[in-house]
Amino acid sequence: MSPRIENSRLPEHEVDAVFIDRWSPRSFLPEPLAQWQIDSLFEAARWSPSCFNEQPWEFVYAVTEDGRQRIVQTLVEKNQRWAGSAPLLMYLLAKRTFGGGTRTNRHAPFDAGAAWMALALQARRLGLYAHAMAGFSQDKAYQLLNVDREQYAVMCAIAVGRHGGLEPLADEFKSIEAPNSRKPFTDVARWLSAG
Repeated sequence: MSPRIENSRLPEHEVDAVFIDRWSPRSFLPEPLAQWQIDSLFEAARWSPSCFNEQPWEFVYAVTEDGRQRIVQTLVEKNQRWAGSAPLLMYLLAKRTFGGGTRTNRHAPFDAGAAWMALALQARRLGLYAHAMAGFSQDKAYQLLNVDREQYAVMCAIAVGRHGGLEPLADEFKSIEAPNSRKPFTDVARWLSAG
């Protein structure tokens, strides 16, 4: 059993612990997730807010060895070295237009981000972790997912599972396998200056 990685994060103001406890590890146990856990993750994402209630996100996921390896092959080499052990891998897509029409939904990436956060927080409620990745080949992802670039933006790849501790990680990842810090509160929120 791996030693538990300590979370030394300290909020500057009162906030629910789920926000402090959420972080993106690279070490995952390969133990499969139960279908109810997977369903719970996507149910949380389903209830995310969106512009005009459009819900423009779509998750395409894999749990089989073959499916997960197909996703791993679309990742940049550095992410390939750790993501393959996660029992649940997926891509998050954002539909670029409203409904079936041609009117651009410029809020779709924002809304998909809200769905990602809901999934990540639900993962922690289930004792799991989620790690979103920007490091992937756009060309390979579109080919794998078989979606039109004009209709969908591939936002990120995501790995989900139980934390696996430090032992399975390559040395280059061990030193960064811990919750990271955040900018000071004063850097992220400010009063509107007088007009």
